[in-house]
Amino acid sequence: MTELVERVDEDDRVIGVVGRGEAIRRRWLHRVATVVCRDSRGRILVHRRPHDAVRFPGGVNFMLGGAAEPGETYEEAAARELTEELGVRARPRLVLKFRCAGAISPYWLGLHEAVVTGPFTPAPDEIAWHDWLTERQLAELVRNEAFVPDAREAYHRWTARRREGIRPESPAG
Repeated sequence: MTELVERVDEDDRVIGVVGRGEAIRRRWLHRVATVVCRDSRGRILVHRRPHDAVRFPGGVNFMLGGAAEPGETYEEAAARELTEELGVRARPRLVLKFRCAGAISPYWLGLHEAVVTGPFTPAPDEIAWHDWLTERQLAELVRNEAFVPDAREAYHRWTARRREGIRPESPAG
């Protein structure tokens, strides 16, 4: 079955619905929603993708997420992805949105934050390993070659925004 996404323009306006594979092959912009998860101590969830994953096999990331489905807002897509990948329900809050160059294809990335306080069950087809890291530990990990390149770009934008003192009202969970 073909995964459908909304093809968008340079201003993130919808111009049609296409298959995600086609959007990637043709380097058409589409939407991706991600979530940075924190625990009650402020640590950040990091994970490694399975080695047999289609995109970024064995890559390390600090965001969960995926393509927004047609008609979904970034927030709705982020919440759905959080449920699919961790088995938890939360209301992620949008922190920033930017046009990501993308190692595979360009796209608009909506980066959200959420606090995850209860138990969760990582989807094995998405998450092979996970741990909670401090911001300092994450800053060191970002330099590792196994870190997903798109996540590295998002990390730098996310931390720059935080240094500027621009934060969401509060990450909801």
